[in-house]
Amino acid sequence: MNKKEGNNKGSGSRPNSSRPSSNKPKPAMAKRAQGPKKVKPNVKSEESAPQKVAKKPNQVAKRPKAADEIRLNKYIANSGACSRRDADIYIQSGNVKVNGIPVTEMGYLVKPGDVVNFDGSTLTPEKKEYILLNKPKNFTTSLDEGQEYRNVLELVKGSTTAKIGAVGRMDKNTTGLLLFTNDTDMIRKFTLPNQKSSKIYQVSLDKNLKFDDLEKISKGLTIDGHKVLVQEISYIENEPKSEIGLQIKSPNVKVVRSIFEHLSYDVLRIDRVAFAGLTKKNLPRGNWRFLTEQEIINLKNG
Repeated sequence: MNKKEGNNKGSGSRPNSSRPSSNKPKPAMAKRAQGPKKVKPNVKSEESAPQKVAKKPNQVAKRPKAADEIRLNKYIANSGACSRRDADIYIQSGNVKVNGIPVTEMGYLVKPGDVVNFDGSTLTPEKKEYILLNKPKNFTTSLDEGQEYRNVLELVKGSTTAKIGAVGRMDKNTTGLLLFTNDTDMIRKFTLPNQKSSKIYQVSLDKNLKFDDLEKISKGLTIDGHKVLVQEISYIENEPKSEIGLQIKSPNVKVVRSIFEHLSYDVLRIDRVAFAGLTKKNLPRGNWRFLTEQEIINLKNG
């Protein structure tokens, strides 16, 4: 039999053959029965579960705070280096060392005798104090030995154990607001020639100030080759024209006296009634008080 006849579609099956035709479709293979899938235990997640809490570097177990201990960020803030919030940033960045060891733990407690190094400098833990005095007459800021008049520090004695000093100078005849602090940065700020804080004085003269002289002062005077400018000058309402109000930025009280003496007036009294936004309200002559937190912020930002 030749292949041509074997492939004839009308021939059905091959003659003399018991095998079925190969062109018939084969039945689909029955799927093997499958049992339930085995669930593999998640060994990795179970093993890693207890390791979720990682211990930070230099972190120590929390313990009760002792009476003579202080948090590291507060210690830094008390030293005047920066605020507590900024101190936290320095601590986290590793720029703070205690006894030579970098500390990055928030809430670290500093003990008496610990040496704290902040950004390369050793800190002192003394808290910054700010005290406002309404100075009376016959007290001076001078520290000269054998001086005739008493020192202003006597008036704030007992207010603090910190070593404070007066911001600026005042002679015995000048009265009014005088700030004391151990914040050297603030002392420096308010004694610089180009500082921007305003002071208001009430000046008592031996005679009425002429309006022409008032105008001259308002426009600026040249005294000993230096231009002296005032922010504002006016007669005081309901007072004789010998009582003058003067606003000026200069930190030197002597400048106020020289302004009027330059125009041939004798200055009887100078009273500082306002200093960098601080006033004598509720502060009688000879008394002192601590500044509020807001007042300290205003002074630092002013």
